[in-house]
Amino acid sequence: MEIIYEYHDVTASDRLEAFAKEKLDSLGEKYNMVIRADVFFKQENTSSDETGKICNIRLSLPGPRLFAEASHDNYQSAISEAVSDLERQLRKRKEKMSNY
Repeated sequence: MEIIYEYHDVTASDRLEAFAKEKLDSLGEKYNMVIRADVFFKQENTSSDETGKICNIRLSLPGPRLFAEASHDNYQSAISEAVSDLERQLRKRKEKMSNY
């Protein structure tokens, strides 16, 4: 699986990319239909301390693309939530595919 990273108002970080790659690789091993992942890191000014670090992940696979977004106080939590949301979506997609 190819992983592409984009940063908006955030400085690039090898540590963040490694963390996201680790999470997405485990997803790719479980669901081999995933072709590519686009990971977007954004910084947003919010009044809440628990949000502001946004991670968007878009997965390319046969059929419509899957997308998840999460906002937390740190990027690791946002990545973890987005990946778990995508895993739920992939599980549903796989169930639909196996029924036919």
